Amino acid sequence: MTNGIITQEVVYKSNKGTPVTDSLKVAQVFGKQHKDVLRAIRNLFDTAQNCAVQKWFYESTYIAENGKGNPMFVMNRDGFSLLAMGLTGAKAMQFKVGFIEQFNQMEIIVKEVAQRPAIPQTLSEALRLAANQAEQIEQQQKQIEAERPRVLFSQAVETAKQSVLIGELAKIICQNGVQIGEKRLFKWLRDNHYLCALGERYNQPTQKAVEQGLFELRKITINVGDNTKVRTTTKVTGKGQIYFVNKFLYMNQNT
Repeated sequence: MTNGIITQEVVYKSNKGTPVTDSLKVAQVFGKQHKDVLRAIRNLFDTAQNCAVQKWFYESTYIAENGKGNPMFVMNRDGFSLLAMGLTGAKAMQFKVGFIEQFNQMEIIVKEVAQRPAIPQTLSEALRLAANQAEQIEQQQKQIEAERPRVLFSQAVETAKQSVLIGELAKIICQNGVQIGEKRLFKWLRDNHYLCALGERYNQPTQKAVEQGLFELRKITINVGDNTKVRTTTKVTGKGQIYFVNKFLYMNQNT
């Protein structure tokens, strides 16, 4: 994570996972004495009226070549931006841009890591994660099982070209888990204006239901002695079978 001006990584993640840099790296890149950078930061504390400024910096230590611990300041993007205002030099602007670019890149990395599923750190966390995943799988399986009759029925009827009588439709609905008899189904179809309830067209489909493609009328010729009678029979199309089974399944799930 370097650029043409800054050839080292000067922005890194803190223990809290936030992008930071420190006074030692700032001094190295800008060619300053570290003690001068420390003094500049402490001067910011003295002159800034906003106490939030101090929250942008965290005093820490580093181990010097002589093995001793020396003071340094860790700072976030806001702290660096405030400090950088007073840093000058031939390439100061390029160095400032380099730091900001690395802050941008580290923020992207931190965000991507935060969006990944957390890796369990203890046995209890692993067991809890496994239990949650098992519960999710169980819920998905229940949903699949609940949808299975409707899905299988729809796929079967969509490939069938044969219409059925309303009594046969009642049996199909029962096979999909909703109990209803032929008489009750006829009444429901009349009450909900799928079949005519009065007159010569009693129990025949309404014009709207025919236009929806739910029913078709079949004429049957019956010979009784010397007389020939024509009887009109109402049949439910494949599309109608899907429509009514799904409708009854939906009503059953929401009652």
